[in-house]
Amino acid sequence: MDTNHNKDNEFSKTPGDWISQSKQLKEKFSTLTDHDLKLEKGKEKEMLERIGNRLRKNREEVMNIIKELNLS
Repeated sequence: MDTNHNKDNEFSKTPGDWISQSKQLKEKFSTLTDHDLKLEKGKEKEMLERIGNRLRKNREEVMNIIKELNLS
């Protein structure tokens, strides 16, 4: 079973408004740019990689940060 594929789909199921979330991420992490946070359909994985590279965090850590935003 391809568990990585399932994890890639987690992002698309993340509740909340990405515009609002991206603003919160930029406030929390001033090193993030608009380019880092640009969400394109079908390219969620690439965006998560850009965010992870900028923050020096792995995919799971980035997903946890985004999930925390949804809870707040």
